[in-house]
Amino acid sequence: MTAALPAGIAETDIADLQARLARFEAEAAVRACMVRYMALCDALTPATPLDELAGLFTRDAVWEGIGEKYAKTFGRLTGRPALREMFAKYMVEPSHFALNVHFLTSELIRTTGPDRAEGTWIMLQTSTFAAGASHLNAARLTVDFRLEEGAWRMSHFRTENLFSRPVDGWNRPDPVPVPD
Repeated sequence: MTAALPAGIAETDIADLQARLARFEAEAAVRACMVRYMALCDALTPATPLDELAGLFTRDAVWEGIGEKYAKTFGRLTGRPALREMFAKYMVEPSHFALNVHFLTSELIRTTGPDRAEGTWIMLQTSTFAAGASHLNAARLTVDFRLEEGAWRMSHFRTENLFSRPVDGWNRPDPVPVPD
């Protein structure tokens, strides 16, 4: 026996609410996937959980640099094993990065079906390399996501350089300026 709906609420209202809830949950899961990816990329060392990092991508995922600078630098990789191999190159001792921080902004996530979504972000990356040089990069990220094995994963990751430049350094011993 089905319980009666409260007065003024139609079954179509319930279906609409369920669809909206599913969309919000998908968007939250996509965001969580991207945030976890950036957190792992910020700490690429031999201790980074490579299986978890690679597992943020679908089995047939594509990861590619687009535009003149990033297409040449990063190329296009297809399949989780190829992505795993790329990430492993950064997980060396001594670490490639002495400091690496990604900032995401201008987020737009939208579902494109019950098991698909797409997101765009502007990413700012501040890095100091083990060799001592520091760099500032900005990129546009365009990422397709797909629900695979019960988890939202990246299926096509595209990064396009907006600007890139060396900087003097990020983490200096100088005191933080405050008013007197």
